[in-house]
Amino acid sequence: MAFISEGSGFLRTGEVRSLFCGRSTRSWIPARSFALWRTPDCGNDVCLEGSGTRQMIMSMGLGALIFDCDGVLADTERDGHRVAFNLAFQEQGIEEEWSVERYGKLLEIGGGKERMTGHWNEVGWPEGYDSVEKQQELVKLLHKKKTDLFMGLVEGGQMSLRPGVLRLVDEAIERGIPIAVCSTSNEKAVTAIVRVLMGSERANRIRIFAGDVVAKKKPAPDIYNLAKETLDLDPTRVVVVEDSHIGLTAAKAAGMHCIVTTSTYTSQEDFTKADAIYPDLDSSNVSLSQLDNVILKH
Repeated sequence: MAFISEGSGFLRTGEVRSLFCGRSTRSWIPARSFALWRTPDCGNDVCLEGSGTRQMIMSMGLGALIFDCDGVLADTERDGHRVAFNLAFQEQGIEEEWSVERYGKLLEIGGGKERMTGHWNEVGWPEGYDSVEKQQELVKLLHKKKTDLFMGLVEGGQMSLRPGVLRLVDEAIERGIPIAVCSTSNEKAVTAIVRVLMGSERANRIRIFAGDVVAKKKPAPDIYNLAKETLDLDPTRVVVVEDSHIGLTAAKAAGMHCIVTTSTYTSQEDFTKADAIYPDLDSSNVSLSQLDNVILKH
């Protein structure tokens, strides 16, 4: 029989939420046939037994898992996108090369086309591109070249998944949790990363929302709102994995939970609004049980 003990009395399973109302520190620990939920601030132990316990926890816990791409699935920015941008500049005969430091600063701007525009608006446009129309044409051309070059790097095996990503994806697939990738990068590039680094079978189970599919890019929440509406998600049961302040801001603005795995360029950014911060998903063996707990403690 499922029960909740509180002092000398008993509460029915359906009263779990009322007991937890207002509690800020809770955790549940699964075992073979029961789960123990503990509220350390008042000392209450909640023991749920029976075959329906796991299903109840799952129905209250994680409803969907969403990843950012660059810096989260793979640490692609410094040795992938930056390199591809510089190669595109060279092919177009433009004397421009983004250093590691400069590109790190430009990452504060979401989107590759927006990044180039922001850079040249600041330092001056290449000679011959003095009208808005010519500038827009140049940016579109360079971005297409850059995307093709970047995909060549991915297809050539020069990128690898970050620790723990594949493990967490497989755990979500096994449990039937919807998975998506929401990125400001070009859709072709994101699709290539997912397909090449995860394999076609996994890629077929992952929805991708990327590039210019929304008008406003991160830190605007549009890309996450699109995923929410398309997949009919309850944002309060979604956990997003991000690596940047602008990504965290976007996820939170969409009403979702967000954990951060810091990357090469983002370790010093402000992540005070994150639900948790990790060097990578393997560092604390981040699992779906932990993500369930992110949901349940709210």
